[in-house]
Amino acid sequence: MRNVTLPEHNTGLAETGPLANSGLAGQDIVSAALGKPSPHESAIGHVSGSARYVDDMIEPANCLHAAVIRSSIAAGQITRLDLTAVSNSPGVATVMTVEELTGHVDIGPVFPGDPILTSSEVKFFGQCIAVVAATTELAARRAAQRAIVEYETHTPLLDPREALAQARLVRPSHRMIKGNIADGMAAAAHILEAEQAVGGQEHFYLEGQVSLALPGEDGGMLVYTSSQHPSEVQKLVAEVLDVPLNRITVDMRRMGGGFGGKESQAGQWACLAALLAAKTGRAVKMRLPRQDDMVMTGKRHPFANRYRIGIDSQGQILAADIEVIGNCGNSPDLSDAIVDRAMFHADNAYYLPHAVIDGHRAFTHQVSHTAYRGFGGPQGMMIIERAMDDIARTVGQDPLTIRKLNLYGTSTHNPDRTVTPYHQQVEHNSLPEMIEQLEHSSDYWARRTEIHQWNQTSPILKRGLALTPVKFGISFTLQHLNQAGALIHIYTDGSIQVNHGGTEMGQGLHTKVGQIVAQTLGVSSEVIQVTATRTDKVPNTSPTAASSGTDLNGKAAQNAALTLKQRLTGFLAAEKSVAETAIRFADGRVFWGEADTDTDTDNMSFAELVQAAYVGRISLSATGYYRTPKIHYDRSSASGRPFFYFANGAAVAEVVIDTLTGEYKVCRVDILHDVGRSINPAIDRGQIEGGFIQGMGWLTTEELVWHNDGRLLSNSPATYKIPAIGDTPPVFNVSLYEQANNEATVYNSKAVGEPPFMLAISVWSALRDAISSLSNYQLSPDLDTPATPERVLKAVMAIQTDMLDKAVANGEDC
Repeated sequence: MRNVTLPEHNTGLAETGPLANSGLAGQDIVSAALGKPSPHESAIGHVSGSARYVDDMIEPANCLHAAVIRSSIAAGQITRLDLTAVSNSPGVATVMTVEELTGHVDIGPVFPGDPILTSSEVKFFGQCIAVVAATTELAARRAAQRAIVEYETHTPLLDPREALAQARLVRPSHRMIKGNIADGMAAAAHILEAEQAVGGQEHFYLEGQVSLALPGEDGGMLVYTSSQHPSEVQKLVAEVLDVPLNRITVDMRRMGGGFGGKESQAGQWACLAALLAAKTGRAVKMRLPRQDDMVMTGKRHPFANRYRIGIDSQGQILAADIEVIGNCGNSPDLSDAIVDRAMFHADNAYYLPHAVIDGHRAFTHQVSHTAYRGFGGPQGMMIIERAMDDIARTVGQDPLTIRKLNLYGTSTHNPDRTVTPYHQQVEHNSLPEMIEQLEHSSDYWARRTEIHQWNQTSPILKRGLALTPVKFGISFTLQHLNQAGALIHIYTDGSIQVNHGGTEMGQGLHTKVGQIVAQTLGVSSEVIQVTATRTDKVPNTSPTAASSGTDLNGKAAQNAALTLKQRLTGFLAAEKSVAETAIRFADGRVFWGEADTDTDTDNMSFAELVQAAYVGRISLSATGYYRTPKIHYDRSSASGRPFFYFANGAAVAEVVIDTLTGEYKVCRVDILHDVGRSINPAIDRGQIEGGFIQGMGWLTTEELVWHNDGRLLSNSPATYKIPAIGDTPPVFNVSLYEQANNEATVYNSKAVGEPPFMLAISVWSALRDAISSLSNYQLSPDLDTPATPERVLKAVMAIQTDMLDKAVANGEDC
């Protein structure tokens, strides 16, 4: 393989010591560990059923099972709570209320507002009032149903716009300002305005919320949990038990999906299990039934968005006034950062010369909404993508023409159009080139012509086409979370064990980290074992979120591997009396002769070197650490560089709708997505495909329905429709735009977890395009999300009514 040297970030590890000038500190791609479509490390276990999840673990002797007693109203006060019948139920070992707790009772992840149990005020339907432990899960659930709870019921607040009008917010509002919006509006040839409702989304992970707590000595606790943030679970369990963090160990081998729903909201169930375990001295498992899980855990934030945009006669944006209102539910949870990210992405890929972006965090009597793939970014992007379609209809251009016209510039083309509304410079912008490439590969313009002709002759079925881009910022917007640690042990047989702070939820993080370590040490991935994420191995970890799992943990693991490589290199150089620069690690062997004249005596296996180093008393264990450089954000001035880099992508979607029923089908999708230099193309491609389908579900079929009394009605697989295999487009082309990341990420790769999710906006835009064809593309329909067939039909009828009214007004024959 050709030797390609890529830039190395200043980590403080490779720039000093024997490897500084040896070439070993660089990121030379010299083996087959990277860039190959290696299978997921647990793939066989997943498909065979042998992969072990928390609920698969053999239960300890005398293990108890927990169930929750939850509120049956959304707003009000508890006036009577009688748990006598619960305590007397068969198999019940104990019942617990908030009055018994001596440690923390508020488990809010960032800001207070999330009581672990309540005995007074009720803020959402399904809020935890008490918890019961019994000898079986069935006994616990039956006992919980025997609780007597009486309430003083209040009228719930469910509308985020109404909440804003009443100044009912969970956190203060925030504003970003760039330029002078009044000047921009004054110069505009057209001023457009619109409102948009963006629906939420249930995480619907295959494995529900579950924790198993085992009491230990001295008030300690071992907790097995399905969580994206083991360190937060450790902290919360320690606080509710009122013990130091070093008494609590959290173990997390794998999750059956997370998508953000297990970032902050896995903590409550681990805490309740631990409290019951501490009280009874017995192991306690808490696993939420699917319906309870859907009712009691947060969703993707629904948003109410608005824009007022001034454009010139060609359709170029001169000024934009954008408002995003997040329906946060009853507490802050992670909503401050989520609404911030919606604001950061309200521009998506488009330059706004003058802009005001307001973000509000509305209180409602719903479960506290939480992280979900994209973390607010998708909801923010929706409003500007709606505007692009609306502008196109206003000036009589194809939406793609308008999107291209308004793209951010590059260093060589329109360099004055590269500053975001939060004053970050958009560097290394590849979107213009990517869109041009996708235009050609998808035959966009030929298909556009053919679709126009088809729509003119088809009275009932109408087709739509849209190409939408994605510019997604990579980094936690909370700066201190952008750090990671890793621990590597090399054993004397040459096998390697890796532990890092990231969690595996099916996305292939452990596979990629294993490949990175294998590449760094020049060995096969088969000798690498990535173990369960544990708080007693790598402490103080960040959540696996914000698409940063590989960027952070992969870099930390690489740095640990470089430390070990440096030790082994120094030892071997001294043993063989050669320069360190002559030593190379590749293909499971170590070479120290000249490359062209290597002999059988000038190399040894990696395992032989390790054994020799052990005999030579060289440490074969190392920690690694990494923190993301360059990032900062000043909230007081709403300016800075919150993102290390941007991941880009573009998608073309084609749909066909039935104007009599509103039913539709996605016929074809073409995707070109930027992954940097791919560590594992198969995993990256899978993330792109899965993210797109999940995003398509959010925008089309996945509808959260709340009753006026605050109950979630879409609370089971029977009433909540996620995409199935039959919803996959029959033509689904996915290509990787492989261009090395200009920033010094691990092997110059790019994050791929969240950005593809927003490629599905192309489906929603294509639906609007098909509906607009009824007006000969003169009108831009209102189409809130999810765009269910009912909403599509409503939009069709509205366009038909508008066209009829227009014809009547013009005296035309209808």
